[in-house]
Amino acid sequence: MSGFFTILLAVAMLAVLGSLFVGLFAMVRGGEFNEKYGNRLMRLRVTLQGVALIIFVLALLAK
Repeated sequence: MSGFFTILLAVAMLAVLGSLFVGLFAMVRGGEFNEKYGNRLMRLRVTLQGVALIIFVLALLAK
């Protein structure tokens, strides 16, 4: 079960990293894309961080 949570946690952290980089790129570049998706991308990042934290806690509890 530990291997399952490790893989799931790695995928969640990569998703956080991806949304962070896309959001930062949009913010630096500015323009219409940032106005339309910037706030949504940052909210997605926070949500994904919460999911990663929940997976981490579940992995600790399962151990």
